[in-house]
Formats: sequence, structure tokens, C-alpha cells
Amino acid sequence: MGSSIEQTAEILLCLSPVEVANLKEGINFFRNKSTGQDYILYKSKTRLKACKNMCKHQGGLFIKDIEDLDGRSVRCTKHNWKLDVSTMKYTNPPGSFCQDELVVEMDEENGLLLLELNPPNPWDSEPRAPEHLAFGEVQVTYLTHACMDLKLGDKRMVFDPWLMGPAFARGWWLLHEPPSDWLERLCRADLIYISHMHSDHLSYPTLKKLAERRPDIPIYVGNTERPVFWNLNQSGVQLTNINVVPFGIWQQVDENLRFMILMDGIHPEMDTCIIVEYKGHKILNTVDCTRPNGGRLPENVALMMSDFAGGASGFPMTFSGGKFTEEWKAQFIKTERKKLLNYKARLVKKLQPRIYCPFAGYFVESHPSDKYIKETNIKNDPDELNNLIRKNSDVVTWTPRPGATLDLSRMLKDPTDSKGIIEPPEGTKIYKDSWDFGPYLEILNAAVGDAIFLHSSWIKEYFTWAGFKDYNLVVRMIETDEDFSPFPGGYDYLVDFLDLSFPKERPSREHAYEEIRSRVDVIRHVVKNGLLWDDLYIGFQTRLQRDPDIYHHLFWNHFQIKLPLTPPNWRSFLMHCG
Repeated sequence: MGSSIEQTAEILLCLSPVEVANLKEGINFFRNKSTGQDYILYKSKTRLKACKNMCKHQGGLFIKDIEDLDGRSVRCTKHNWKLDVSTMKYTNPPGSFCQDELVVEMDEENGLLLLELNPPNPWDSEPRAPEHLAFGEVQVTYLTHACMDLKLGDKRMVFDPWLMGPAFARGWWLLHEPPSDWLERLCRADLIYISHMHSDHLSYPTLKKLAERRPDIPIYVGNTERPVFWNLNQSGVQLTNINVVPFGIWQQVDENLRFMILMDGIHPEMDTCIIVEYKGHKILNTVDCTRPNGGRLPENVALMMSDFAGGASGFPMTFSGGKFTEEWKAQFIKTERKKLLNYKARLVKKLQPRIYCPFAGYFVESHPSDKYIKETNIKNDPDELNNLIRKNSDVVTWTPRPGATLDLSRMLKDPTDSKGIIEPPEGTKIYKDSWDFGPYLEILNAAVGDAIFLHSSWIKEYFTWAGFKDYNLVVRMIETDEDFSPFPGGYDYLVDFLDLSFPKERPSREHAYEEIRSRVDVIRHVVKNGLLWDDLYIGFQTRLQRDPDIYHHLFWNHFQIKLPLTPPNWRSFLMHCG
């Protein structure tokens, strides 16, 4: 495996939101003034394609082809080679080359990045032809949410084990009842892959149970900028065999089994996906990636699985004021769900896996305090997605149930084989109808009376530690009870992030303003332990208003991803307070 090269992603060009808004239909030419490199962007309605402005023949510069009536072709100034940028195929001479596409990424503020992945398709290194699989040789068993148990010859691999407790503080709970032998399944795994640090994939309650039995179980994660296990020491979970691997390099398990972790194009600092290959048969798991590997993925894999549900955000259910009426929120959610369904269906049609499985979306806001979220945060139906896929392609689909097992060899040979998918025994409990809230809420409640909150100076200490400033935003933070009414004796304060001050009143200058009401147990637990604000935002533990109605990407990105890796030093703080 020494010839493999770790995959990297290089930013070649950045366009501002204004420049993106001014893109014209058809061909657009750009130059990166700092590097002198030229690029072409082709726009067709909402679709964007991009490439370097460099002919593959002898590196000549392309210009507009005046003979092109459709506005899709460019001509090389050296030898008149012509490129159709709508397809990235050379038309003169015909059948000669295809132009290498660049990855086009949009950020949350509608700016644009052109990225070059190197190598672009790392799974093509050291290719292997598919070999014969015996019946039962490769079996995939669904446990819950994003957790799959894979039997691959004489090896076992598990994805993202969230099998007990909540995720995102107390906001998400398992929809499905996992098989009763889930812990035994984890304990006999040869390796575990954890895609990213979100708690519906990196479940410390689950891993604590596992570590009590097998602390040395091999766990593999990608080399993300924000380490997946950044909070391991504070969690108290005693795992001793965590392996951080580079992107885009095959990791050999045995002579038949290898895997490769890839980065997400939208959130490369934290999200990953994985390709598992056994005897040349590939299993692609894109997990929660928004644009896995910048949209470049292997085609015709044996099995593909991905998220499908939506609803994994505090927006817009936790927002109020202005346009955020119940009618607006309901219509927005409906539209976004439809967009996600269509995107997933198009992706599956493009990649043409032999089998597709929607997963990583089976959660429910089951705590009674979150009844409103449960009723309004409607998610996609996996069967609806699978029906849409079958309508537009010949791909076989599988809607998994806890304990159901797919036999890959049987399904590849004959998708109608009655033994290809073994469903759970009749009478098996599929959906959870009770959750043990108590132990987890006790952990959160323990933070409410912590000694640090007896001193109002904790506010300055915490936000100074967080390190976000020089941004014209004033935030009002209000600690609340379960119903988001002010908590008796709780804190209600302003933070001016322009100079990181804590004024008594809003400043008189022009500024953006946001009001964040947070349940006191969760916000104090987050503050005390230096946790990311995903527990608040994705966990639906806030109610938000903003004026003007602008998403402050830099602010939220900092508190959701970029907080310091080392927690606040509250011991020193309390000693200083006397």
C-alpha cells in the first residue's frame, strides 16, 4: 500500500456572494489574481460546472467560441481545440479527451469555492476485480439509526454505534428498538468506524458500555481538523485503541478486506464517509455528508447507504418572530424535505448502486418537553424515497428494520431471492415506546447548581475562553425553564461580540441582534464542560429571534465547530473567586 497518496483538497478560487449572484447563464471566465490561474464556470439554471482554463492538448488558454450558437463551447487559442463545458467533453477533435472537473462548493452565505481534490478518485488506486461471493459470506445487519453490523468473511465491522441514551444533550432519542444482543454484537466486532463527532454517531453512553467489556476494541476515524474524539478525556470513557487515518488511502484489514475514509466537501473539518471493499465488492456509506468527496463517488457499488430524513437542524422550528409563523415553518419544512428526497434520488440514479439503503435518520424528539418539535419537525419517509428511486431507475432498495439482515451475495445474484433479506422474527419490537430519560437528565441537572454559576463573572470567563470577537453582533442570552420562560434566579445578559464586552443595554450603534433562550440545564452543562453548541441548536434546546433575519455563519460556525479543544479551567476560576 506504499504507493497510495493521502487525499488533499486545495481551494483554487473563491467568489463572493455578489459575484455568485452576478454569474450569467452559460460560460463565465475567472482569474485568481493572486495565483494568475484561469478558470471557467458554466451555469445552467441552478447547475454549476467548473474546470481549469487550460487545454489538455498543450496547455493553451480557452476563449469564447464565436461559432458556438448555444453558448456552451470554448476554443483553445493554440490549436483551435474545442471544449463543450456543459459536458466537459472535447468536440474538436471529437472523442479525444474529457476535461477534468473541479469541485464547486457553496458556503452558507452563498459564496462559492472551487476545489481540486488530489487524487480525485482515490478508490481507483490498486483496483481489484469483484470475486465470487458465497451465500452468507457478506451480511449486513441493521441495528438502529446509522448503525450497521457488517459480516465480511471472517471479519466483523460496525458503523456508528448509537444504541442507547440520547443524542444532542436530550433532544434526540432512538426511534427503533435495537436488537437485544446489540452489546454482544459490538463486543465481537473486529473494528468500528465512527464517521464524525455528532452524538448520534459518536455515542458516549453506548461506548461506555462497550469499553467496560472491550476497552481495546479497534476504532477508526478520519483525520478531520476537529478530532472526532476531542472530548474523550472528559467523557470518562476508557477506550485505548482509537486509530486516526488519513483520507483517501486504503486501510488493509486482511487479504480480502480493506476500507477508505473520505472527507465531506461542505464540512471537511468534521464530516467523513467510508468505502468498504471485500473481494472487490464495494459498500459505500455516505452517512451525513452534504457533498461527500466533493460529489465525486464510485459508481456501480454493490451497496450504498446514506441519510435521508432531514430535520437534523434547529432551523426553523426553534425560531420565532417576523416571518417565522407556523404556516411559514410548515411550508419551509415541506419544501426542504422534497428537495432532499429529490437530491438523494438523483444521486442514486447517477451512481447506480446495485442496492440502496436509506438510514441515519431514525430519531425522534420523544421527551415530553419537546412535543412541539416532535409534531412540527416532520421527516422524510424512507419508503417514499425508495419508491422515488425505483420509479426513476432499476436500483434495488432496502428499507431496514432493526435486526434485519441483507445477504449481499444472494441479492446481487437475484434481488427477488426470498432469503436475500431476512426480516426480524415475527413479534420483534421495532419501534421504541419508552426511554430511560432519568439518568441522562440527572447529568444535565447536576450542572444547574454548580459552584461556578454562583459568580456572575463566569460569563466573561466563558466567552473569553470561547474566543469569538471582532464581529458586529450583540446576543442576548436568557436561561429558561422547560417552557422557555425565564428561569427563576437565572442569568439574562448581553454579549457584544464586536469588542467582547457585556453591556447592560444594547449599544446605540447599528448592529445585528440575536436573542437566544436556552434551557438552563443544557446551557449550564454545555458551559461547564466546554461543549459545542450543537447540543443546544441541533438538540432543539433553544428558542431564537434575530433582527435583522440574517444567519450569522461565522458566529454559529465558531460555537458549533471551532471552540477550543481544551475545556475552561473552572478550578482556577473558582480559586480566583475565593
